[in-house]
Amino acid sequence: MSEAGLSTPAEIAAPVAALPPEPGAFRAFWRRFSRRRGALAGLVVVVLLAVLALGAAWIAPYDPTATDWGAVRAAPDLAHLFGTDEVGRDVLSRIVYGTRASLGAGLTSVALAVALGLPLGMLAGYAGGVIDGAIMRLTDALLAIPFLILAIALAAFLGPSLTNAMVAIGLSATSIFVRLTRAQVQAVAAEEFVEAARAIGNPPWRIALHHILPNIVPAILVQATLTIAAAIIAEASLSFLGLGQQPPEPSWGSMLNTAKNFLDQAPWMAIWPGVSIFLAVLAFNLVGDGLRDALDPRERR
Repeated sequence: MSEAGLSTPAEIAAPVAALPPEPGAFRAFWRRFSRRRGALAGLVVVVLLAVLALGAAWIAPYDPTATDWGAVRAAPDLAHLFGTDEVGRDVLSRIVYGTRASLGAGLTSVALAVALGLPLGMLAGYAGGVIDGAIMRLTDALLAIPFLILAIALAAFLGPSLTNAMVAIGLSATSIFVRLTRAQVQAVAAEEFVEAARAIGNPPWRIALHHILPNIVPAILVQATLTIAAAIIAEASLSFLGLGQQPPEPSWGSMLNTAKNFLDQAPWMAIWPGVSIFLAVLAFNLVGDGLRDALDPRERR
């Protein structure tokens, strides 16, 4: 596992091989996935987080930005289950709404990374030659910069906002998908069924879209799931530094930034956003590991 929780292309490509679809493939996949209790637990947490993000307006007991100067740094009680912060805002409500920022950043930034990295990786892996060399040298240059450092630099350049943070994280993760896609394309392109498709006169675009792309999706899916976990950490880090979600809008990272000044007087301000980040990242990593194992061709039985 590489820095920031991102798996290397070799780690992903090794167990996920290209196999043609089988009858009842989803049922067989679910049977293998459900054998892994950790992956199932992670999936439950991911679904719970999605419900919190989508239903925040109905689930949160208070307005996350509403202040109550009569309940400043109030300890957890029946009125405020997670306590309140330095201006009397309900911590539970801010945690619930902060789920939107974290999941939104994770999903959107990874979607951007896949949208950019997948076509570039396919082009590099299938075209080869000068095109491959140019794309991969740029990719190698980006991979030489630590993921989080690159995200911070891009976010600082674009300006502090959640949207710019998502763009920065997505661009920083693009090189991972370029390299993984290229490796997968080259492996699948050497298979006999691709040679047969080429021999009967299929044009290159058809071979790439109909024969190669479907067989590299499992590897991309596994890497995307693991990268969401890294993106959640990155969003929290950028918000902690003031480059992500801007106050008073809730974000787990910005909540931690505020809480660091009140660790002695109100430790609950730091505990709950920290636990939320931990559970979200752990859940996506467990789901990603479960997908990798379930898609392992050696487990297909």
